[in-house]
Amino acid sequence: MQDQTLKCKDCGASFVWTAGEQEFYKQKGFTNSPTRCPACRQNKKAQMSSGPRQDYPIVCSKCGKNDTVPFAPKGDKPVLCRDCFKSARSR
Repeated sequence: MQDQTLKCKDCGASFVWTAGEQEFYKQKGFTNSPTRCPACRQNKKAQMSSGPRQDYPIVCSKCGKNDTVPFAPKGDKPVLCRDCFKSARSR
């Protein structure tokens, strides 16, 4: 394999797809070459991410402590604080 010069479909810039990167793609089973330069790939991934994590305030169903959880509680199921969740999980 040899380095290849490709053109980014987003910004139009030329970028080098190295032989090492090509080997990595082959090992992962990818059959297509990249269509975006590294900077545009990173921007696309950032746009696709869900953004910062949102925490929701709760009162622990077991100990009554105030805490937060990374999901919106439904109200019909008990919700545990971090400490009670860890101790219940370790059992």
